[in-house]
Amino acid sequence: MAASVEDVWALLTDTGKWPAWGPSITGVEPAGTGSAPVSGGITLGSRGKVRTVLGVSLPYVVTAFEPGHYWSWSVASIPATGHRIIPRDGGCVVTFTVPWWAPAYLPVCALALRRIERLAAR
Repeated sequence: MAASVEDVWALLTDTGKWPAWGPSITGVEPAGTGSAPVSGGITLGSRGKVRTVLGVSLPYVVTAFEPGHYWSWSVASIPATGHRIIPRDGGCVVTFTVPWWAPAYLPVCALALRRIERLAAR
C-alpha cells in the first residue's frame, strides 16, 4: 500500500474504524463504554464486543500485540485474524493471518485490505 505505517496502524487499532474496513463488523463496543459505540485504541488484553453483519454481538479479546506491527484477537473465545504491517519504501505491506480452518474467510480479508488501502489514501 502507498500509505504510511502510522496511518494504517491507526485504522487497524481504532475500534471506531473497524466497521469502515471490516466487512463482517457493523459495530464495536470496547469494554467499559456502556452501550454506545466509541472509538478507541487497543492493546494486549483489550476486550469488548463486536456486532457482526448477522446482528449478533460477540465478545473479543486482543491476544497478541506488537505496537506498530501486529495484533491478533479471539472472538467468542475462538482464535480469529491477525493483522500485520511491514514497512516498505513508499508505504507498507499489510497482511492478515487466518486460522487454518477458516479459508472461507480469505475473500472477506481481501475485501478488508482493499478498504484499508482506500481509507489510508484519504
